[in-house]
Amino acid sequence: MLQPNLPILDFVLTHYKNFNARATRDAILAYRRHIVAGGRMFWAMAGAMSSAQLGICLAPAIREGLIHGLSVTGANLEESLFRLVAHRGYEDFANYRYLSQRDDSLLLASRKRRVTDTTIPEDQAFRAVEARIVPMWKHASEVGVRRFWHEYFYDLVQALELSVYEGDPEACWLLEAARRRLPIVVPGYEDSTYGNIFASYVKSGECNANIVKSGIEYMVAFYEQYQALSAGPGVGFFQIGGGIAGDFPICVVPSLKHDVGQSAKPWAYFCQISDSTTSYGSYSGATPNEKITWDKLTEDTPMFVIESDATLVAPLVLRALLESKRDPAGAEALIARKEAEA
Repeated sequence: MLQPNLPILDFVLTHYKNFNARATRDAILAYRRHIVAGGRMFWAMAGAMSSAQLGICLAPAIREGLIHGLSVTGANLEESLFRLVAHRGYEDFANYRYLSQRDDSLLLASRKRRVTDTTIPEDQAFRAVEARIVPMWKHASEVGVRRFWHEYFYDLVQALELSVYEGDPEACWLLEAARRRLPIVVPGYEDSTYGNIFASYVKSGECNANIVKSGIEYMVAFYEQYQALSAGPGVGFFQIGGGIAGDFPICVVPSLKHDVGQSAKPWAYFCQISDSTTSYGSYSGATPNEKITWDKLTEDTPMFVIESDATLVAPLVLRALLESKRDPAGAEALIARKEAEA
């Protein structure tokens, strides 16, 4: 019988038996056990998940204590803000696979930037936000303040007037993270639209490059943040995609141990949602076992790889976890019953 307060968890436990479905189920249950035991979870997010509106499930998860820190690309950071202030200007193309080169040229001419099946409106998103963030950069240049990249966005998103919202603020993960001052790293932020815009203002002499702290300084700050996050039962690592958003923060453990010379708890959990296949030298497609050799994980770390589309899997994972958080007794009873039936 379907559990009224736990429909997604019930669905997963009933139907997800083998292959990627089983990996998804087991990852959810291990994530839940870790949180119930008082552990924390750190998320790494590559790709264009903010444009895909993953904030719909990420923001509630942050609010309800399922996510305690983030590593994101510069694109994911800024695109969460775009969805808040320019949502109505986005245009979707369900038939994007059949667009011609001419079709994409016309999108360029209409000042729309395509991300798979949706387009970001340049004027309502890029230029509208530019008008607000550039004065912050210029002021910092004038007074000599140095800040991390995300701190400018944290302050900006919280300073916005309600009248400029086009998207649902309850679905803006950046706003939720900013309100809670979540630890966040944005490695390689230069590789983003606003990284390029900032570079142009540095070239023109209107802004000083030194007002943004470096990636090295992000790691130095993350040393202490990791030690705080890993206190008690430890902190797990949930990764979407690969690349620098994942590799940068997971390296904090071996760096603390082998470079800094401090003791550091290993990551207490690892799960990656990836559509990258294992290949020669691929980081995105590397199996978790490879990370053991780099002292990022241990042979005792609960490890899961879900080879699928994160836009399908992540909402499922987080909704099941939210249901469990809201009805812990019901979740315990449901899990016990499903295990007995197996």
